[in-house]
Amino acid sequence: MQGKRIIVVGGGSGIGKGIVRAAQQADADVVLVGRSIERLEEVIADLPRGAGTRAIAADVTNEADVVRLFDEAGSFDHLVSTVADLAYQPVREFDLAAARRSVDSKLMSALLLAKHGCARARPGGSLTFLSGIAAYRPLTRGAMVAAVNGALASLAYALALELAPLRVNVVSPGWVDTPIWDVVAGEKKHQMQAQMADRLPVGRIGQPDDIAQAVLSVMANGFMTGTVVHVDGGQRLV
Repeated sequence: MQGKRIIVVGGGSGIGKGIVRAAQQADADVVLVGRSIERLEEVIADLPRGAGTRAIAADVTNEADVVRLFDEAGSFDHLVSTVADLAYQPVREFDLAAARRSVDSKLMSALLLAKHGCARARPGGSLTFLSGIAAYRPLTRGAMVAAVNGALASLAYALALELAPLRVNVVSPGWVDTPIWDVVAGEKKHQMQAQMADRLPVGRIGQPDDIAQAVLSVMANGFMTGTVVHVDGGQRLV
């Protein structure tokens, strides 16, 4: 990764922030992308080598923003997207606008990043998208979350063929301790995480660094494309 330009979409928090740190530790040239420039600048200020790290504010569900993103970022070696605005609601009560936001945030954004990023990727480059365990072990009230995560893997399979030799892969995390749990579980967050940790073969839930290691490995492996890499502590097995 030394000297490679890596664009991290969703680098302002959680797993994306962990990927930014890991990429910088690997001596990569990192470009952070997110909707809030203030949040991105806070991440940069907290990095050991934040000076010179670039931040670009963009909404990757908006095609004009995606075009501008690549105009500003220029050519790159690897891109990873962690963005998600996912709605947990009972099917009988599901709000259609929330369902569309879920699709736009994770699936359509990936399509737009591939559409406009493929021409800017350098030889040997890659696109990596994050799906999730919900595609394989869905939660109650998580029908749309399961659907978009599963669809993202199928999209990557097709893109790996159509955009070859550009590599396209998916990393599928299990339960990871990030701020999204405050929204998903609220005051039950710690209880739910502890219960899952007891079930998992590894005896704990994930941390952003666990996922970041997998993402960088996928980027570095030039023989890997059209693949879903599961980093879930064995959750698919229990």
